[in-house]
Amino acid sequence: MTHTAGGPGAPGAIGPVAGPGELQDRLAGNHYLADRGLATAIYLAMTLGQPLLLEGEAGVGKTEVAKALATTFGRRLVRLQCYEGIDANQALYEWDYPRQLLFLRALGERHAADSAIDDLFGERFLIERPLLTAIRAGASAVLLIDEIDRADDEFEAFLLEILSDFQITVPEIGTIAGSQPPFVVLTSNRTRELHDALKRRCLYHWIDYPDLEREIAIVRERAPDVPADITRAVAAAVARLRSLDLVKRPGVAETISWGRALAVLGVTRLDREDVTPTLGAVLKERDDIARAAAMLEDIFGEDGG
Repeated sequence: MTHTAGGPGAPGAIGPVAGPGELQDRLAGNHYLADRGLATAIYLAMTLGQPLLLEGEAGVGKTEVAKALATTFGRRLVRLQCYEGIDANQALYEWDYPRQLLFLRALGERHAADSAIDDLFGERFLIERPLLTAIRAGASAVLLIDEIDRADDEFEAFLLEILSDFQITVPEIGTIAGSQPPFVVLTSNRTRELHDALKRRCLYHWIDYPDLEREIAIVRERAPDVPADITRAVAAAVARLRSLDLVKRPGVAETISWGRALAVLGVTRLDREDVTPTLGAVLKERDDIARAAAMLEDIFGEDGG
């Protein structure tokens, strides 16, 4: 039987939830603080059985959505990390050629019959890659297709076919399909535009940087050891940093990292002497660090936080 978010019948759903509000609470119980818009998008994708496409700047928590869903609903997380040049074999399956060669050598020429060839291309020599793993796992998995914008157009077209059918044909074995599809989360940093065909297949949501109070709440949730005053000052400083003309604006992960770094150093007040050596925790480009160091008074305010 297919279980859905709000009722029966939707493929790819991962658990019964009464609505977006309950989903927010359940995700918060696993340390992911989703706002109402994101919780609604997740809930609709779950209920309708559609893949969820999340776009936004790096570091806003797109990947964490899939991790939190897998933890919240007790599902296996299967991650396909996309990159330039990735192809179908690397995403679906490959044959274990070294073991096949050893098998042939052990078999010997006099035993190399048709049945041996069948054994050679059997399940024990098939190496599953993430997409095949997720297809076989079906509704017990959350499939994370991370940074799809890094892959090329050909791979995107291939992926669209997989998301439509959730089955593959291995010529030597036959067609492999799960009884139900997994729940799918795709992420994109928007380094390139995705094709309309893929977007139409998915339910779409843009994740923006959180507002100040939500970012403070996230840091407190993820780094409770950071003093409250430092948490607020760091979150406010990061908000100001994002307004600068930086090569790479810091994400929430960098806010957490910076807060933890200052807590480890025992910093109780943000001033130039204490903060300058720690800028590498929040900024990852030399020019960005130099720009921030030159503007510390503006970033932290006249009172130093």
